[in-house]
Amino acid sequence: MAKFPTLEWLLALKEKLNSDQKYASVARNWEGDMAFVVEPGGPIPKELNYYLDLWHGKCRDAFEVDESRPVKPALSLRAPYENYTRLLKGELEPMQALLTRKISLQGSMALLVRNVPTVLDFVRCCREVTDDFV
Repeated sequence: MAKFPTLEWLLALKEKLNSDQKYASVARNWEGDMAFVVEPGGPIPKELNYYLDLWHGKCRDAFEVDESRPVKPALSLRAPYENYTRLLKGELEPMQALLTRKISLQGSMALLVRNVPTVLDFVRCCREVTDDFV
């Protein structure tokens, strides 16, 4: 288990996505990468920008984005630290968070709506690698 939103957490999530049979089955048709930005707040003094390359139920890559590794993902999520922690604690439902803009989306909302089971199982995996928060 890892503390959110550390790089250790991101790498644990990659491992979880690649080893979880349920996620592999639910996300078998998913094609698309994503970035998520954790805005400063609480104990997070600066913005964190993470990238996940998700493809057919696997995570092909996961890293912190910087100038040396620019990305143009299909989906980009952005939210304050507090909203991500509420999501990971189960206090905020994923689709509700997107629809109420507690987590903002750049990219296709239609893609997420067509793939709600994948979204929900992805969040389940995120929750299962999180045991604490920074």
